[in-house]
Amino acid sequence: MAAHSLTVGFDLDMTLIDSRPGIKAVYQELSARTGTFIDADLAASRLGPPLEQEIRHWFPEERVAETAALFRELYPQYAVATTPALPGAREAIDAIHAAGGRAIVVTAKYEPNAKLHLEHLGLDVDALFGSLWAEGKAEALRKHHAQVYVGDHIGDVVGAHTAGALSVAVATGPCDATELRNAGAEVVLADLTEFPSWLERYVAEGVDGGDGAAT
Repeated sequence: MAAHSLTVGFDLDMTLIDSRPGIKAVYQELSARTGTFIDADLAASRLGPPLEQEIRHWFPEERVAETAALFRELYPQYAVATTPALPGAREAIDAIHAAGGRAIVVTAKYEPNAKLHLEHLGLDVDALFGSLWAEGKAEALRKHHAQVYVGDHIGDVVGAHTAGALSVAVATGPCDATELRNAGAEVVLADLTEFPSWLERYVAEGVDGGDGAAT
């Protein structure tokens, strides 16, 4: 595989960033403003699917659209500054660029808010696509001819495979290593700190590089 042809996609929440504290704070504010009970810890523990799916656990269907819009409006104030990059995130992106490749983010998150996170943390990616989930992620991955998609959720495995990309999973989100393997991830890493060495093998060998040391 020629290094210049390398394109790697990443999920955002719980793959590149630990958005749980910020998202918990948004749900707490959303609960206060709407007068509706939301278990913010529970909601923040199952990140991955589109926002509306979580909102449906707490609000009737006729209020989902307006409540999701309010969540997205509150998000920049309550979530961005408190959200750190996960260990290895910067190094993973840097490793791709060092190999002559491109790093793109494909996420279910509302794109303007995803962009705020990348800018705040200085994560230098080459393209960003938001509001895409599971099979829908394949649209952006195919557009950029991504050979690899890295994510933390079984929905990310589905997205990778739908696009014909290699699924590299990190056990840093709601799905553990066993769930990710059972979903069909070809490579499972404990976290992104293992990604640069895996990428080096992948580029050198032109194969998946073997399994990681996930726990």
